[in-house]
Amino acid sequence: MSHLTSRQAEELHKSIIAYLTANHLIATATALRTELDLSEDQFDSATAKKYENLLERKWTSVMRLQKKVLDLESRNATLEFELDNATPASLSTRNKDTSSWLPKAPPRYTLESHRGTISCLAFHPIFSSLATGSDDCTIKIWDWDAGELERTVKGHTRAVVDVDYGGPRGSTLLASCSSDLSIKLWDPVDDYKNVRTLLGHDHSVSAVRFVPASTNLLVSASRDMTLKIWDATTGFCVRTLRGHTAWVRDVFPSSDGRYLLSAGDDMTVRLWDVSAPTSTESKLTLLGHEHYIECCALAPPTTYQYLAPMAGLKKPPPASSSAEFMATGSRDKTIRLWSARGTGFMTLVGHDNWIRALVFHPGGRYLLSASDDKTVRCWDLSQEGRCVKVIGEPHERFVTALRWAPSIVRSLGNTGTGQEPSTNGTPANKAQDVQIRCVVATGGVDCKLRIFTT
Repeated sequence: MSHLTSRQAEELHKSIIAYLTANHLIATATALRTELDLSEDQFDSATAKKYENLLERKWTSVMRLQKKVLDLESRNATLEFELDNATPASLSTRNKDTSSWLPKAPPRYTLESHRGTISCLAFHPIFSSLATGSDDCTIKIWDWDAGELERTVKGHTRAVVDVDYGGPRGSTLLASCSSDLSIKLWDPVDDYKNVRTLLGHDHSVSAVRFVPASTNLLVSASRDMTLKIWDATTGFCVRTLRGHTAWVRDVFPSSDGRYLLSAGDDMTVRLWDVSAPTSTESKLTLLGHEHYIECCALAPPTTYQYLAPMAGLKKPPPASSSAEFMATGSRDKTIRLWSARGTGFMTLVGHDNWIRALVFHPGGRYLLSASDDKTVRCWDLSQEGRCVKVIGEPHERFVTALRWAPSIVRSLGNTGTGQEPSTNGTPANKAQDVQIRCVVATGGVDCKLRIFTT
């Protein structure tokens, strides 16, 4: 007995005939048409074309839905088990503030598709999209919530070294940079079409970041020893910053767009004030590492209460000040914490190999680091930087990329329209409601993307 309506049954029959015809099973298709009494008028070549791929599409979507159902059933069983075995103590830890959440093994998803090292990743500021760049010259876009690959973006001719989302309010772009000396801008709304290519660096481009609080600027760092600030709308380079004497590995803009932090193979950390339109010299140069510096990050104001005592300050700097403290990771296997007053006040030791990536917890209490020793470490800034957690071997090989999903920031007492999520570290005050997203992603030499979330 059929559970299909007559219309559904007719569509199924036509799909089967179209599928058989497309796969050159002509005798079978003819026999079915004869049995169903489908004349040439009812099933012409246009109808066959219309139904040609329908059966395959329905089949793959059913398989995908079945997988989702199985995943949901598995997660539901886990939650039921947790609920049945919950104690008052475990319930109290479960409801902990997101500001103290840390990733833990195993990851929720381990995703594979790249054919080379994943060197970089970036979260979309609003949607559950995540971009990864790889030595295989491609960018892949994933849905981190569903754990699925959405598309592969091609355009670079050599390794993709860095990616970042940003740009004008309401029209987010994806920027990528590569060893092919170019920076490319892609439009997520228009199927990640390449809308602009920025050329000007004389060597590999090693980092690219949109400048917060500006509608159209992005900054890049290169092996040609320079930083360049670009107008994403026109594609023109508006400023070149010179001062480094070797490869600039990383650049990190402050949340208000006023400062840039950079570091690289000359073993120096440089802070630039780019608020003055003509400024091209670094405001501060810090020395202390004994090998190339791979990564750098400016501390968000949420960290100031923890970092100020470590730096010997009697009270934390104001949250409105955007470049008070910074962190750097080096091939000398150490992480250093610095003050904008020009001193290195803490060295975090524990990794057994090069430090590849750093990210401050948006809640302010922790610093996370990824390393070639195959681990991610969590350092508690409220305990003078003590390592409180090691996610041992989240990857089989070196961990090369680490990012935290940007927080969602909503303005209070506003119409609520046009509010954009911010990157990590926007201070929560009376005018803002900051929602920390507990999502961390890592990528590695093993070509795998791992998503850690609640």
